[in-house]
Amino acid sequence: MFKGQWQWLRELARRARLMSMPRWLEHILPSRLLARLLWVMAVGVLASQLIGNAIWANYLQNKSEQEVSAAADHIALGAVSAVHFFQSLPPNYRPLVIQQLREMGGTRFFVTVNDSPIPVQGIAAQPLSNQVLQVIRRIFEQKQPQLTDLRLAFAWPNQLAVSSDGMTVSQLPDHWIKNTLLMAPRPAPVLVIQTEIEPGHWLYLATLMPDPYFLDNSDPMPPERWLLQLITLFTVLLLTWVVVRWITRPLAALSEAAEAFGKGESPPLPAEGSEEFIRTANAFGAMRERIQRYLEDREKLFAAISHDLRTPITRLKLRTEMLDDEAVRLEFHEDLDELDMMVKGALQSVKDSDIHENRTRIRLDALLGRMVRDSRMAGHEIAYSRCGLWVMVKPLALKRALSNLIDNALFYGERVEISVLEGVGKVVIVVRDHGPGVPDEALATLFDPYVRLDHGRQHNHQGHGLGLGIARNIIQAHGGVLELSNHSQGGLQAMIILPKD
Repeated sequence: MFKGQWQWLRELARRARLMSMPRWLEHILPSRLLARLLWVMAVGVLASQLIGNAIWANYLQNKSEQEVSAAADHIALGAVSAVHFFQSLPPNYRPLVIQQLREMGGTRFFVTVNDSPIPVQGIAAQPLSNQVLQVIRRIFEQKQPQLTDLRLAFAWPNQLAVSSDGMTVSQLPDHWIKNTLLMAPRPAPVLVIQTEIEPGHWLYLATLMPDPYFLDNSDPMPPERWLLQLITLFTVLLLTWVVVRWITRPLAALSEAAEAFGKGESPPLPAEGSEEFIRTANAFGAMRERIQRYLEDREKLFAAISHDLRTPITRLKLRTEMLDDEAVRLEFHEDLDELDMMVKGALQSVKDSDIHENRTRIRLDALLGRMVRDSRMAGHEIAYSRCGLWVMVKPLALKRALSNLIDNALFYGERVEISVLEGVGKVVIVVRDHGPGVPDEALATLFDPYVRLDHGRQHNHQGHGLGLGIARNIIQAHGGVLELSNHSQGGLQAMIILPKD
């Protein structure tokens, strides 16, 4: 009985732990501690990375926009000055100045004057390039409002045309464009500004941004950064797995020892691991020894009580024979017989619940088959179909539990049906009678000692009301469950759920 209470306490503690978290979270989280911690760590690291990346990306984006705006403002002012300078020159002096600028340098722009605008194949629109063009256009509108036709674009230098005769950047001398339009080892987008400074004269300005590869900042989270985040996540999960495995291995040993002790076994616990686990293991070992002593003392106590009570009960029976009144003598005999039966029943309950034997792998067909044949030889109607299943149990203890259930079914039902089902990691044995059943409100009390319903007392006057309690204690000691319920077609059914191995 105490072992059953021990398992009940373990189940109660488990349910209390589960109830401490929201029900929706309970359904999401996995059942194992290792998987649960890995899941929580993965979600936590991913959430922190996403939030951190969002903050960092927003910071980089704002910084890039500010830097690009400042660079565009600087280039726009330089372009406005260049346009104003060439507007002030006589047309015949402009080629000379342009040639001098190409040969001697002194300006950040590559400059040409054409008789019409040059078609430019612009790059794909991007937020930063659009921002540069907007800033330049705004400054031109403020500084040179008389220029009605302003054409701005970013283009790649490999096929960029620079004059109306079709000359491209690749055809120009290197010293003209080395520091103005070309960047090694990879090309950068070229900013092209074209405006009509007077009818038939289009000033062509081309230059690079102060940061030629500013478009790389358009994506604040490049693939390389995501790869780094994934490596970080994998590293954290790997370290978490190692640490949690190291922590949960002793807990698993403690859980197995508690489960084995509930089944009557006493495996040793290794005194290794963290200081907290060693203290827990020592406390568990001390508790196990106290419970074991309690069980042994209880058995000795009941045996002593039974022995000590039988002598006075026998003396009282002898003294009642000396009574002259026959009716009084019979009443005394009945009371003493009932007291004797209660003492024997209590002692038998202790002995039946504490059957000391090793677990053995047995075939259910052999065990149930013998019990069914014995019942049929006694004239009872009992049905059973072979199942071919094996279980790891204490054979005598399981036989005692099944005998109590079958005897109850035979006493209170017209006939009995036994069936065995196989589930996922479990074996289910169902014992069903075809009697009147039990009121639903009385089902919860059937396992209580000395509880017998009116129907039971009418059919079996010698019973003690201990058989179902003994059967449940034995099944719980095997790590199983015994459930009673009324069958939908009448009668009471007892369902035993045992671990398969």
